[in-house]
Amino acid sequence: MTAYLNRFKIMLPIAVLIVAITISFMLITSENKPHHKPHTPAITTVEVINLAKRDFQVWVSSQGTVTPRTESTLIPEVSGRVIKVFPAFREGSFFEKGQELLQIDPSNYQLAVTVVQSQVAEMKLALAEEQAKARQAEKNWQRLGQGKQAADLVLRKPQLEGAKASLAAAEALLKKARLDQQRTHILAPYAGRILEQQVDIGQYVSQGTILAEIYSVDYAEIRLPLSNEQLQFIDIPELYRGQDQQIPVMPEVTLIANIGLHNNQWQGRIVRTESAYDTRSRRLSLVAQVDNPYAKTAENKPTLKVGQFVEARIKGKLLKNVFIIPRTAIRNSSQLMIVNQQSQLNLRQIEILWRDADYVIIQQGLEEGEWLCITPVQYAVNGLPVRALNEGKPILINQGIQQI
Repeated sequence: MTAYLNRFKIMLPIAVLIVAITISFMLITSENKPHHKPHTPAITTVEVINLAKRDFQVWVSSQGTVTPRTESTLIPEVSGRVIKVFPAFREGSFFEKGQELLQIDPSNYQLAVTVVQSQVAEMKLALAEEQAKARQAEKNWQRLGQGKQAADLVLRKPQLEGAKASLAAAEALLKKARLDQQRTHILAPYAGRILEQQVDIGQYVSQGTILAEIYSVDYAEIRLPLSNEQLQFIDIPELYRGQDQQIPVMPEVTLIANIGLHNNQWQGRIVRTESAYDTRSRRLSLVAQVDNPYAKTAENKPTLKVGQFVEARIKGKLLKNVFIIPRTAIRNSSQLMIVNQQSQLNLRQIEILWRDADYVIIQQGLEEGEWLCITPVQYAVNGLPVRALNEGKPILINQGIQQI
């Protein structure tokens, strides 16, 4: 029994090996070949639009900071202690032209007026005496002069002129004393706003002391730097030396600023260009102006603040009969994909006339009625077959006929 088992263990692997070899030989020599399905290349589906010429309004973008048109330093013309500060003389407060902002102690100037008034009275008396003496001298000469011409000194003309000059000088001193007394009342030179208050009640100030920084509220201005490429699309009349300096019609401008979650807009206009290019950026700045920027509006819109950063959209030229292309359709900054009559891609180099955040404008190199591919194709090559869709509907291009 043991010998039988030993023979079985030896013969079993040999038998398995023979069977495996036989099956492998039969599979290799079999005439039944695997079925191969023919490969059909995938057709890329793309979205297309039909090209047509239209007019396009250019809006040039820039940005800048709000500044007042007029900004001044408020300085007193007299010295003294500040004895009164009015509510309008606080940072951020508005004031009107001629409104009193603060008052300097006028006591010394009132005394000066009294002193000079007495000098004027004395000079008037001295003048009256000289006039009387001059009249008496003329009468005396007429009696004793025997018809001869009297000298000016005899008639007291120099003395009379001196008395008149002394009176005029005293009256001038009185006028100045009264003017200094008036100048103790610090009045607003224009309608404006306090930017920075630098003195307060009880403080002694002298001539040249800065009381406050103020600015006017009639207009707000914004410097908007533009490149040469942008400038060529804006109608800015050129001013020349010697010509009539009347302000020409300037472009409109929309100013935009985000305050919190709200997008606020203000309407203004370009009023002038600066006289020189910025040597660092090589840009020329236009100056936009907003009228009465601090007035309350029906929408209770926030006012423009000095120092506020705003974005600007300047109305430029109207481009006629151009192709308006979505910016996403541009490949490699200057290439478009056109679907030709055989439903194949045609890569075409174009020259861009104008571009903004959403569109590029092309004037030449395209034809009306052509189909523009607006779907990004990663490996686009000339002749790539495509399946074109227009507004979600398939189109068939065949010998110039478009079927939708």
